[in-house]
Amino acid sequence: MELPVLTQPGLGETTTTVTTITQTGGGWSSGLLDVCGDTSSCLMGAFVPCCLDLSLAHQYGECVCLPLLPGSTFAMRVGIRERFKIRGSVCEDWTTVYCCYPLALCQMIREMKKRLKTQIYTVSTMLESS
Repeated sequence: MELPVLTQPGLGETTTTVTTITQTGGGWSSGLLDVCGDTSSCLMGAFVPCCLDLSLAHQYGECVCLPLLPGSTFAMRVGIRERFKIRGSVCEDWTTVYCCYPLALCQMIREMKKRLKTQIYTVSTMLESS
């Protein structure tokens, strides 16, 4: 009867590198009322917010049909805030989306444009020996 192999033969000591990446975001890069920061988004938000919502879904990496679902803009706002580590709460997100829908869309589009251009990472590396 053969015994099971418990360890594989190796060439000696091995090391494993564990890298942790943490995105740092802070607050929203522009305020809710900073509509002059991006004129085209401002005009779309004012006159055809549904088209702006479709564009946001595409930039967010979702199907462009997502805005047709109830609550999807709220979900994307929470997702953007979580993805970029933006301070805030679900309650603030809900209030912003449902009380200031066009302004919230404009702010989210500006945020996606800015954050996708430049992202700040803090990288820490830890070596483990086995």
